[in-house]
Amino acid sequence: MTDSATTISGEQVQIGGDGAVLAHRDGHILTVTINRPEARNAVNMNVMIGIGEALEVAENDHDIWVVIITGAGDKSFCAGADLKAAARGELTPTDDRVKAWGFAGFVEHHVSKPVIAAVNGFALGGGTEILLQCDLAVSIDTASFGLPEVKRGIYAGAGGAFRLGRQIPRKIAMEAMLTGEPISAQRALEVGLVNRVVPADQLTDAARDLAERICANAPLAVQVTKRIAQGITDGHRDDEVADWERNAAEGEILLASDDTREGLAAFAEKRAPRWTGR
Repeated sequence: MTDSATTISGEQVQIGGDGAVLAHRDGHILTVTINRPEARNAVNMNVMIGIGEALEVAENDHDIWVVIITGAGDKSFCAGADLKAAARGELTPTDDRVKAWGFAGFVEHHVSKPVIAAVNGFALGGGTEILLQCDLAVSIDTASFGLPEVKRGIYAGAGGAFRLGRQIPRKIAMEAMLTGEPISAQRALEVGLVNRVVPADQLTDAARDLAERICANAPLAVQVTKRIAQGITDGHRDDEVADWERNAAEGEILLASDDTREGLAAFAEKRAPRWTGR
């Protein structure tokens, strides 16, 4: 297991157990890869620990100036939570660090170093919520985004329900969240959800080009600018405290409902859900 005292060199290392997350440093850029392509890069506990620890390394290493986060393979950036792991109770952390970091070890993990998402495939549910926590994003032209949780009787509880409408026009965000329908890469570019859309074979170069342009600037000035822009003080965002409290309270009510149970059962049984509004 990697900890915040670790220095990641040019050689790729495994973080978090089972090789679920890979980290590789090249110059001042740290690339963090969710390495579960066989599970569409879905988030389990090893991913949560791996991303969280990689970000701790980045925050505490003065020679890392920018972080790129991406997924392994050519299908999925991140499919959200691993439902099998969730069913085992694995995504309910007992580790205080993971509790503080939030879903994927990331959505409440506020670091000073700029984070760029390199979206190599679809990013739905928790995958979009990871994107929303990133400062910048580059996407392949066949990617899709969205928060389809309402189709399963659940909700975008990792920040998506309040962040999406602050990063793209509100009515477009509301349509995406209330219908659960995906947003294409081109549409994501048009509404400002991503900064660049490129062919798949250009994704790595495009993300690194953006990272290198940031690295051309004074790193402390960049970090101060990010903290001011994102409202980060001592690793926390006070402006989101009420949002997370509301998120937890509303989620507790919803997840105890008949519709949530029905949505998850219908998904597992591969059938259409029968909603009751209860």
